[in-house]
Amino acid sequence: MEAPAVLLVMGVSGSGKSTVGALLASKLGWKFYDADDYHSAENRTKMQKGVPLSDQDRIPWLCSLHDILLRNVALGQHVVLACSALKKMYRDILIRGNGGAHAPSEEPAKEEALAGTKLLVVYLCGSFEIISGRLLQRKGHFMPPELLQSQFSILEPPSAPENFIQISVDKSVPEIAAAVMEALK
Repeated sequence: MEAPAVLLVMGVSGSGKSTVGALLASKLGWKFYDADDYHSAENRTKMQKGVPLSDQDRIPWLCSLHDILLRNVALGQHVVLACSALKKMYRDILIRGNGGAHAPSEEPAKEEALAGTKLLVVYLCGSFEIISGRLLQRKGHFMPPELLQSQFSILEPPSAPENFIQISVDKSVPEIAAAVMEALK
């Protein structure tokens, strides 16, 4: 298997995406991006008020993340992105951009380079009860635990033909990282 250029660590809020993603990036020597850092002020405010984001809220955010991935891959940089990416459509936007909502690239060859990029989705899955318990212990995050059910409601776990591995959040962070490293071999 050809090594991926992008590792997408996905799952609902509280599944450990940022922690696992940062550890993997450190182990691999890849660049790490936490998608939460790129939410608009409007999106953050909405979530802080307990209002779930709509597709219309998420698409510009996903398009900007796509642009970040595009730039890095074009420069030959491998990337770990921690992003909820709850729906298949969101994962498609991360790789392909979003047609009308995404301004066409000035360099179509770079667009094609990203669409052809090997992406491995690392899906961190767990029960509502386990993840809810984690969220209740988390301090200082803009995503309130009350929004977790809305994330589970729209979650579309990856499936074939997507290139993915599924890892239970019941494992420790080092165990999760070891499983991903093993899958990359």
